[in-house]
Amino acid sequence: MAPTCASRLGVMSTVGAVVDAGAASSGASSSCVTGPLTLSPSHSNPTYNLAVTDWATISALATAGGTLVLAGATFAAVRSGNRAARANEMALLAGIRPVLLVSRMEDPMQKVLFIDDHVIKLEGGRGVAEVVDDIVYLGIPLRNVGSGLAVLDRWDFYADRMRDDPHTDLNVFRRLNRDLYVPAGDLGFWQGAFRDMSEPGYAVAREAVEARKTITIDILYGDHEGGQRTISRFALIPREDGQWIATVARHWNLDRADPR
Repeated sequence: MAPTCASRLGVMSTVGAVVDAGAASSGASSSCVTGPLTLSPSHSNPTYNLAVTDWATISALATAGGTLVLAGATFAAVRSGNRAARANEMALLAGIRPVLLVSRMEDPMQKVLFIDDHVIKLEGGRGVAEVVDDIVYLGIPLRNVGSGLAVLDRWDFYADRMRDDPHTDLNVFRRLNRDLYVPAGDLGFWQGAFRDMSEPGYAVAREAVEARKTITIDILYGDHEGGQRTISRFALIPREDGQWIATVARHWNLDRADPR
């Protein structure tokens, strides 16, 4: 029996190959195609390329990418937070940092009492260096131009004008008999004395004062929290009228980077 049109124009072969319908497309759209049906050479051994989506791999890559983005954002946030914390810390320290200078010439006079009831008068911008009853008395009027309370702790003496010379070891500094305080933006003073003739430095200090030589005094102080320790170098310069002009030459930061 001859094959019908339906069996000749679109029927799949038993091996899955598509019957060549070229003849039908060339002119036999509604009628049957005469002649034997043959397979197109291109379909004689068909292959099927099926694109299969690997959702597990895509999911893993997406997770890795998201994790990388999150890590970058976290790193940036941590760095920004550290910078903000550091800026806040620096602002806090600056708010309680003392800076000592010599008082101005027009500042009022200050009376300073020593432990033995000896009194010296410190006029603005002028210090005192004198020998009374074999005791060397020294004093410098101060002004705190910083924003924090200054707590004076120790001092060191040089019988000469020291400029760029480094300060001595802190263990050499002499401890004050009492803490001296200079409020922020206000006046204060430093006082010191050599009493024992046998102690180191007494003879040198007395000779320098009596000969009216320029003397240098390093003062160690810090804020009221005990930090931000600073050494400020002051000098007392003798004048012909008998006065001693006080001046400040240099500052050293001990607990933070030096600005120079």
